[in-house]
Amino acid sequence: MNDNELKAVLRKINANIRITKVVATRSVKGKGGDTYAGFSAAWNSVQDDTGGGIEGLLDGAESQGGMTIKEARVAHLMVAMQADISAHDAALAGGNVTNNYHREAVRAIKANYTRMIREILSGPTKPTEE
Repeated sequence: MNDNELKAVLRKINANIRITKVVATRSVKGKGGDTYAGFSAAWNSVQDDTGGGIEGLLDGAESQGGMTIKEARVAHLMVAMQADISAHDAALAGGNVTNNYHREAVRAIKANYTRMIREILSGPTKPTEE
């Protein structure tokens, strides 16, 4: 396969790929140990790990679509931000970080994720150009 053929295949896959799930886990290291938070979000799809169990798959249901890569990147950042904030909330609740550290960390987390989401949404649509 030459380079042009490879690029054509990659463009076709990129145009047709749909992502149905994003996952984010975080940990915060503190004086009392590590605190963890994790989130998993499914997008309009039939999966055995979204709470429906195998019964939902037996009736012939099929996936209802999915997210484009750009949408999945934004969705992942949204879920990751919640995991980051939740890990810091748990660390604060457990006494592993100070109020001031928590407040500054959450402020920075929100600012950074907002900036990154805006960059993705206002940037080029082709991943090779991003």
